[in-house]
Amino acid sequence: MKNRNSLILVFSLLIIMASCQTSKDSIVVFHTKYGDMTAILYEETPKHKENFLELVESGKYDSTIFHRVIENFMVQGGDVNQKKGLEEEEKVNYTIDAEIHPDFWHVKGSLAAARQGDNVNPEKKSSGSQFYIIHGQKFKEADLLQMAEGSVYQQKKMKLRELLGMKKYANIRNEVMEMQKAQDMEGLQNFMETTADSLVKQEFGEVEVYQFSNAQIEDYETIGGAPHLDGEYTVFGRVVEGLNVVDSIATVRTAGADKPVKDIFLTAEIEKMSKKKITEQYGYEYPKEEK
Repeated sequence: MKNRNSLILVFSLLIIMASCQTSKDSIVVFHTKYGDMTAILYEETPKHKENFLELVESGKYDSTIFHRVIENFMVQGGDVNQKKGLEEEEKVNYTIDAEIHPDFWHVKGSLAAARQGDNVNPEKKSSGSQFYIIHGQKFKEADLLQMAEGSVYQQKKMKLRELLGMKKYANIRNEVMEMQKAQDMEGLQNFMETTADSLVKQEFGEVEVYQFSNAQIEDYETIGGAPHLDGEYTVFGRVVEGLNVVDSIATVRTAGADKPVKDIFLTAEIEKMSKKKITEQYGYEYPKEEK
C-alpha cells in the first residue's frame, strides 16, 4: 500500500510539473546600444511566432542591424541575409503566410513583419526574417476617416489598372489613353466617377472599405502609430517595455535609403515566463482555448 501511495504521489507531482511547463510562454528581449526592448508575441499569429522564436533561439538575429529608420513611422531590422560571412544555407529565403488579425493594429510599439509589395506579392506573405517596430505619430479621428476613404480610392485605381490590361477592355483602354494624350482632365474625371466604378464593380465586385474600430481610433489619437498599414501587414507582437529605445533609434541621423549613418546592431534572446505573469505584468490576454 505504501509503495502504491508513493507512486500516486510521484505521478501527481509529474502532472503538476507538466501543467506548470505548459503554462509558460516565451518573450523576446532585444539588446541595442540604446538599451533593451521586451516584446510579447501573439498566440493568434502562430506561424510568425514560431518562426520568430526559432530565429532568435538560433542566434540568427545577433549582429544584424536596424537598416531602415524613419522617424514618426517605424524602425526596420532583422535582415539576416545581409550579415557578413553568411553561408548560402544559412540565408532566410522563405516567406510566411499572412496572418493579418483584426485585433492587432499598428499602434506605437507594434512588432510586425516586413514584406514585398502587392504587385509581386498579392497574398501579402511576410518576409522570413525582416521585421519592423512602429514609432508612429498621433492622428485625429477625422484624419483616420479620410485615410480610410483614400485607401478605397487607391484600391479602385489598382483594380482599374488591372482591368484596363485585360484584352476584352482594349477599346476602353484606348479611349482612356486618347484622353490622357489630349490632357482631357474633365473627360478622365467623368470616366473615373461613372464608367470606372461600374466596370470595377462588375469585374471584381464591391471594393472592401477598411473601417477603423473605436479602439483603434482611441489608440491612434492617444498613443499614435501608423494606421495606413492596417490590414496590409501581419502584426505578430508588441514591445511592452523599452519604447524609449524605439524613440532613440527612430531619431538617429540617416543617409540614403533611410539607413542610419552609424550601424545600430541588435542581439535577441528568449526569456521564459508564466502566462499568468505575462498577463499581470504586460496586460496581454491569451485567447481562450476552445472546449
